[in-house]
Amino acid sequence: MEYAWPGLYDAGDAVRRAASLSGPYLLCALAFWFLWEQLSYLRKKGPLPGPLFVVPFLGSALPMILNPTGFWSQQATVARDLGVSANFLVGRFIVFVRSTELSHKVFANVRPDAFHLVGHPFGKKLFGEHNLIYMFDQKHKDLRRRIAPNFTPRALSTYIDIQQRVIVAHIRKWLALSDSSPKPVPLRILCRDLNLETSQTVFAGPYLTPAAREQFNRDYNLFNVGLMAIPFDLPGSAFRNARLAVSRLAQTLSGTVALSKSSMRSGAEPTCLIDFWMQDSLRENAEAEAAGKPPPQESSDIEIGGHLFDFLFAAQDASTSSLLWAVAALDAHPEVLARVRAEVSALWSPESGLPITAEQIRKMRYTEAVAREVVRYRPPATMVPHIASEPFQLTEWYTVPKGAIVFPSVFESSFQGFTEPERFDPERFFSEERAEDRVYKRNFLAFGAGAHQCVGQRYAINHLLLFIALFVSLADFKRHRTDGCDDIAYVPTIVPRDDCTIFLGPRRVPPS
Repeated sequence: MEYAWPGLYDAGDAVRRAASLSGPYLLCALAFWFLWEQLSYLRKKGPLPGPLFVVPFLGSALPMILNPTGFWSQQATVARDLGVSANFLVGRFIVFVRSTELSHKVFANVRPDAFHLVGHPFGKKLFGEHNLIYMFDQKHKDLRRRIAPNFTPRALSTYIDIQQRVIVAHIRKWLALSDSSPKPVPLRILCRDLNLETSQTVFAGPYLTPAAREQFNRDYNLFNVGLMAIPFDLPGSAFRNARLAVSRLAQTLSGTVALSKSSMRSGAEPTCLIDFWMQDSLRENAEAEAAGKPPPQESSDIEIGGHLFDFLFAAQDASTSSLLWAVAALDAHPEVLARVRAEVSALWSPESGLPITAEQIRKMRYTEAVAREVVRYRPPATMVPHIASEPFQLTEWYTVPKGAIVFPSVFESSFQGFTEPERFDPERFFSEERAEDRVYKRNFLAFGAGAHQCVGQRYAINHLLLFIALFVSLADFKRHRTDGCDDIAYVPTIVPRDDCTIFLGPRRVPPS
């Protein structure tokens, strides 16, 4: 019987023989790939300090995700002598830049197209190709010029009114929450919600319905989770969910663009950022049409909606980080808190029932110095990833290879040059004699540098300043201190490890 089906027998025998041979071939292929990856990494690494052996494909991804604070701190330690170090993450060679001067070389992009800002190691997959941070040259300059009307003094004054209405409403909610329970309150999620509502209201104003806001909040949470996930773009994965959420968020915001255009055509006064943008955009479009030219690039609803999401992303998590560190710093430095309260109370009182004006904000010089020191001491986005589009000679002895992801460290620059940089000291931004804001301006990179420097930094400082002024005026607070509460946690911007947990109550001003 065994010879009844000789063809079947021969085929089965061939399969068994192939299987017996495929094992060694597969092992040889894997060994070759492993060796090639190691040699490729070592060739790109050159004289840079960094690991001599990397885990195939993943590299140091797991240590980075499990303990990002420790991972990046180790990169900085390794880079201390030469100002730069190397590593390997999910199939990509990376260069960590600790030196401020070398960071400026990356930000300046002195040779056109040498570096492209990516914002996230796998940002193009997550944000999509259509994104302000991936633009460069004339297209980028033109778009930034058209964005400029969003941050004029008139526009900023409009935002100030919105910002403080939202901030006050949320602080009162926090006080009610604290009053209902004697337990300390972790502020991170509360600050995140405050900032999300502020950003939505300042940027999109009345054009986001309550239902759209709820969906927006759900999608933004998916996006945030995906930022910290391994970038496996598989169905159901956190990264895929985040990528799809970004598309929905841009689509939602494009609807607000259309509504704003309609409102501005009717002659209404601008009430939010998109109104200021569309008011100027409609003027440009009309001028182009009158001249027989096509409308400016990046002026469709969906394109502007995508850029509006870029703004919201830049404002949202960074502001949450800064608000938390501001509360932590004020609690840890009662003398600073006392000076802020004295300055604010001399200019404005909650009992007046009036909002803080732009003119009063300009007079809060010490409070602004505190806000700037918070951003220096704990820059929210600690690194700004760039991709090398071509080989770039970073130093006399090292050339960054094409395709490398380069991480200029904003955090490390913040602790270089300044007097006693490890100390929280607002006086460095307040004292005319010390003038450290000018002397060490190159080290203050929290808002970036070069062509992609943050266009909304005045808005961001105003927001932090307003929060500080309103919070210290309306609330008494004390930190619930635990071991390691001030350690840095990445979420993905940096926050206190305990989420800045405080005991909170209404402000009781002692009689004068």
